Amino acid sequence: MKERGLRKKRVGTVISDKMDKTVTVVVERLVSHPIYKKYVRRKAKYTAHDERNECRVGDQVRIVETRPLSKMKRWRVKDIVRRAAL
Repeated sequence: MKERGLRKKRVGTVISDKMDKTVTVVVERLVSHPIYKKYVRRKAKYTAHDERNECRVGDQVRIVETRPLSKMKRWRVKDIVRRAAL
């Protein structure tokens, strides 16, 4: 299957699945402080489209950038990397 263009990809954790066909994913990254050279955690929350409603809170998912699907949704769940422990 041919990939369409260069799309951004992120791996994050689902923190909310209360909406229909939508999940909220938090992506955490480490950045070096420019002066103190200490690593600082930065978080970003993305609203992603989950077509089959299969993601649950705590799942680690891979999301890819897509066209605007609604006011807030610009990402789509590609696959579930790791299921949450029950």
